[in-house]
Amino acid sequence: MTNMEKILIIDDSLLQATQLKSILEDDYDITIAQTAEAGLCCVGETTFSLILLDVVMPGMDGFTLLKKLQEEIITQSIPVILITSLSDIQNEQRGFTLGAVDYIAKPFNPLIVKARVNTHVKLYSYRRQIEQQSRTDQLTGIANRREYDRYSIIKWNEAVRLKVPFSICMFDIDHFKAYNDTFGHPAGDKVIANVAKTISSHLQRSTDFVARYGGEEFVAFVLGGDADRVFGHLKTIRQAVEDLHIPHEPSVSKWVTISIGGVTVLPDKESAYDVYLKVADTMLYDAKRFGRNRVAWANEKMEQWHEK
Repeated sequence: MTNMEKILIIDDSLLQATQLKSILEDDYDITIAQTAEAGLCCVGETTFSLILLDVVMPGMDGFTLLKKLQEEIITQSIPVILITSLSDIQNEQRGFTLGAVDYIAKPFNPLIVKARVNTHVKLYSYRRQIEQQSRTDQLTGIANRREYDRYSIIKWNEAVRLKVPFSICMFDIDHFKAYNDTFGHPAGDKVIANVAKTISSHLQRSTDFVARYGGEEFVAFVLGGDADRVFGHLKTIRQAVEDLHIPHEPSVSKWVTISIGGVTVLPDKESAYDVYLKVADTMLYDAKRFGRNRVAWANEKMEQWHEK
């Protein structure tokens, strides 16, 4: 049951809703809501791939609910099929104008119901897949630069709202050009993928975020935790990459390593994310300057921690 796509039926007629459920329940995980209000609660708590919505309901009717669903960020992408016995064109046009993707007419023809539902669930699933791909770096499977640009603002604002420390972490693979020149780009790609996997495996809380920033650089955010604690955690990540024991060009380095720089700040409405991104970048530059394979960290008072 857990792997089934979820469908929500919103219909005040239990008989009608049960009839639809019996047509679809072999292929989908079905939830029934008997009022528009109950339907709104359901979409707030569960992710559905499709909503079947009765047009004629007491209180809030289907059209009003459809308009509400289209206005909410969380639900505006979920396809809605209207259930109706109103065969006049005016109502069909109104439904499509408000964003419905299709109609199912009463009395139900099981084959037509299955075919239409199947089409729209598949389209929704495909669209989600495309959206996911557009946010993911193809080589590493972590978030890409575009998703980082979007997420940095979301996470920063979250830290402002929650009044929690926010850490910006910058990672760079040491002597990567020399590695590519010696072992070739396919081997370089494997190193990037392995480093990304190691970094992200240590940043798996729901409040963490890691992305490929470009080339051999990565960026991460950590919500919560003071500068000292985050500094300690990043030393562990740096060591974990060294412990992969990926051989480097011997005249340059024994193993592939990374340098890490960053800053922990308690942001408020007046503080700007870009200012602290520059600080994190400067700390990464310091980590490189002081010999690579180390962590350089700062807090908002510009007190600094340097590994080794």
